Amino acid sequence: MHRRWIVLGLLTLLLAAPAGANEQEAPTTMGGELEPVAVPEPTPLARRYHETGNWIWAGDQLIAIGVPALLLFSGASARLRQIAHRVGHYWFFEVGVYVALYLAITFLIDLPFLFYQGYVRPHAYGLSNQDLGRWSGNVLKSLGVSMAVGVLFAWVPFALISRAPRRWWLYLTLLMVPFLFGVMLVKPVWVDPLFNHFGSMKDTALERKILDLAGRAGIDGSRVFEVDKSRDTKAVNAYVTGFLGTKRIVLWDTLIAKLDEPGLLFVMGHEMGHYALGHVVRSVLLSSVVILCSLFFVDRAGRWAIARWGAQAHPHPPGTGPNGGTPAAGRFGFDRLADVAAVPLILLLTHVSAVLLAPVVNAYSRHQEFEADRFALELTRTNHSGAKAFVKLQVENLSNPRPGLFYKTFRATHPSIGERIDFCNTYHPWTNGAPLVYGGLFRR
Repeated sequence: MHRRWIVLGLLTLLLAAPAGANEQEAPTTMGGELEPVAVPEPTPLARRYHETGNWIWAGDQLIAIGVPALLLFSGASARLRQIAHRVGHYWFFEVGVYVALYLAITFLIDLPFLFYQGYVRPHAYGLSNQDLGRWSGNVLKSLGVSMAVGVLFAWVPFALISRAPRRWWLYLTLLMVPFLFGVMLVKPVWVDPLFNHFGSMKDTALERKILDLAGRAGIDGSRVFEVDKSRDTKAVNAYVTGFLGTKRIVLWDTLIAKLDEPGLLFVMGHEMGHYALGHVVRSVLLSSVVILCSLFFVDRAGRWAIARWGAQAHPHPPGTGPNGGTPAAGRFGFDRLADVAAVPLILLLTHVSAVLLAPVVNAYSRHQEFEADRFALELTRTNHSGAKAFVKLQVENLSNPRPGLFYKTFRATHPSIGERIDFCNTYHPWTNGAPLVYGGLFRR
């Protein structure tokens, strides 16, 4: 989905409260599982990939801010609104037409950067299996999904701003919570299959072991899906997604091919930890705090910007405005946040807010990932296999095991690979009879 319209959704990574400490029996530790694993030094290729990735990130931020700013200060957004009005006639359709046009224009502006970032660069570093046709098809599908979501829902914030100009940010936050739950419910079933095939695991014996592990983790009704990511990438990954009846654990087929069974079961234990610890639901609920702060910032900063560059600040002399003498509303071409021409202003400020809040959001996300690692170790007690799995992730994904402070602060949603290997090497309270943090969640 287009990043401009999901920037609030990206703020849903938030804190998770730790569970109480309880001791629970678990299978006997496998032989050699306490043998420490060294953190490998990154290859020159991995170092270069990491360093250039920071520049790519910086370029992405400049585009995310610069393109809306260009459309704002050039008056292009206001002219786009006039076109949308002539086509749509009525306010609801005007918003939909504007959103579709805006997304199409920004997509074309972004396309060279998207092509380099999503196609040229992964191929240059040996991480991609995609041909140009498949990459193009996926990008166009993503644009189509963005347009559909934008046309269907973009009218909501503008209606709230128009009818409750002083409290719209509060009401929109309240509406975002069920919306995000709805996205979690629908996305695995209707959106994700547009890009890849999600099917049952081909290795039924391994699937049975994963489901048995889920049963021990106290997770009922979970499903495991194997996705054909080898069509697109050589990287490896797994994740949890969905809500209620659509919740599922998804494994990339590349992960299945490149990890041994103990390492794979450890990774599955980590993903199960997200469910068992309530990370999925808790993230959406507690993200409302972040969304509230972001929208409040948009409201206050948006009012300031309109006062500075809107009609009140720079009114045109009578007779010089469009339509036979109507004064233009300053450089922006609008004088209120409820005008659909304010879309680039809202998105620009939302992105600025996301960057400012990123250190806090990322820190809470890393906390969740760290606790999921703890859950997996307590569930499987396969420290060596877990550490080796992280080594494999580092090698296959060209990761830097110990990135710098900038990366950790603004980009890292997970603990570094080095930190995770270190944790696998040192965390084994069961060896000296200490209580387990999450032992009370496990079934015998």
